[in-house]
Amino acid sequence: MAREFQRGHKAKISDLTPGTDLYVGVQIAAPGLTFDISCFGLDANEQLSDDRYFIFFNQPKSPEESIQLLGAQSGDTESFRVTLDRIPAAIQKLSFTATLDGSGQMSQIGPGYIRIVAGGEEVVRYAFTGSEFTTERAVMLGDFYLKDVWRFAAVGQGFDGGLDALLKNFGGEVAEEEAPPAAAPAAAPGFAPPAQAAAPPAFGAPPAAQAPQPAPSFGAPPAPTPSPAPQQPMHAAPTIAAPLAPQTPQAPQAPSPYGQPHQPQQPQFGQVPGQGAPPAPPFGQQAPAPYGQQAPAPYGQQPPVGMPPGVPQGMPQGVPQGAPATGAGLQAALQPYKEAATGQRWTPQNQQLMRVDLTMGGSGVLARQGSMVMYQGKVDFGYKSAGFVGRAVGNATGQEMQLMRCTGRGQVFLAEEGSHLHPIELQGDAICVSAESVLAFDESLQYEVRRVEGHGIPGGALFTMQFQGTGTVIVKTHGTPVVLPVTPTTFADCNAVVAWSAASQVIVSTQVRLRRNAYPGHSGETVNLQFRGAPGNFIVVQPYEV
Repeated sequence: MAREFQRGHKAKISDLTPGTDLYVGVQIAAPGLTFDISCFGLDANEQLSDDRYFIFFNQPKSPEESIQLLGAQSGDTESFRVTLDRIPAAIQKLSFTATLDGSGQMSQIGPGYIRIVAGGEEVVRYAFTGSEFTTERAVMLGDFYLKDVWRFAAVGQGFDGGLDALLKNFGGEVAEEEAPPAAAPAAAPGFAPPAQAAAPPAFGAPPAAQAPQPAPSFGAPPAPTPSPAPQQPMHAAPTIAAPLAPQTPQAPQAPSPYGQPHQPQQPQFGQVPGQGAPPAPPFGQQAPAPYGQQAPAPYGQQPPVGMPPGVPQGMPQGVPQGAPATGAGLQAALQPYKEAATGQRWTPQNQQLMRVDLTMGGSGVLARQGSMVMYQGKVDFGYKSAGFVGRAVGNATGQEMQLMRCTGRGQVFLAEEGSHLHPIELQGDAICVSAESVLAFDESLQYEVRRVEGHGIPGGALFTMQFQGTGTVIVKTHGTPVVLPVTPTTFADCNAVVAWSAASQVIVSTQVRLRRNAYPGHSGETVNLQFRGAPGNFIVVQPYEV
């Protein structure tokens, strides 16, 4: 039976199915609207570093065919075949997206879904509707991502800017085309290899309502009636500047490779119409500027006299030589500080700023009062009362947290006094953190005050907070911390320890001796915490003493 996912839900692929040869189907539709459904193969930095792993209508498969675009079938608007054990190690994430081709908004779509089928059985489905979106023109539907093992996440995050915003999020660009390519794309992989009479297929389809058909070694869920071959989509909107190879030798001209200099469709100076691109310029001469950069001076004009070497032709005099290659101006100056959108619930914007998307996860967030620096959308902030018992315990142990509850649909940005922020994701395990080092956490987590064994620590640090469950806790530190394994000889200053694994045994260790106290002065390191535990336990220490 298929598992129904909500936005923000995640699971290991191995918990859904033992197979690695998967069918991914996407259903999305709206009256009068056309959609482009694509798959981005991203690296560890969630960037499209290898153009060959952008799978779309004009590049239907990756080099080793671990990702293949199959076309519309079995009631799906678009479908893919993903073979996880064949994906190269450089590809750490597969993001399945849908963008509008033409005018319209995602709020106009009807009920849709993204689903995974393995061995002919649907194992997971994430359903969505247009009511979840407003003016967005592109949406990330779901992700396969590698975190020790392959996992699946239901994303459902949109972009107002459509294809342009989506490409820039993955480090790409959009180029305008005057006319669509004349050649038809290659046919999608078929589903009719020689029939197998005995063993069921490794990648099969759900039982069909018609007469039995030959069982393929890889097959999508069969439709009640044979689906026609995918038709040539007409794309009037901007298409992706990805490696577009002509499908037949008669193709007049293929779009330039993704991220490479864009060759205009009209002939270059000295080029006869119908010929290929002009040869590389002689040494010492300037090549045509890449797409998005300063264009060279028009034919017949010369660079201004005294123009410094390396400055593109056509750039006005007086522009600083250190201006960015993509052009000077306000947008270029602010580009390094743009908001980072990863499709996750918690996203670090930099070392000191954290963004939480309340539309994902289905639960609220508890954050330190006054830690909100900005928010977008409809967000409600409420006082989180600890109750009489909670306040009494917090005052007595020094672990009182003044919290606010953040709920609604929007994004909240959190920070506090420039502290470094670190998201720690818990999946049923537990961690101990001092209340002073907690900035925010998911409301789904359970937390309680835990006593540290020993004779006491000066300053009331005899207790700590323990967080347990499934969710994320944001820990703040002064500077970049270090994580150390726990050994029988691991000691740490109680004022520098930030967190430790809940399974560790913590004992207060003192070095106070009568002879030492009989004389004035001491080392200042008389009270420490000793950590013990099995292999795998750890402590987090910051380069700062509270």
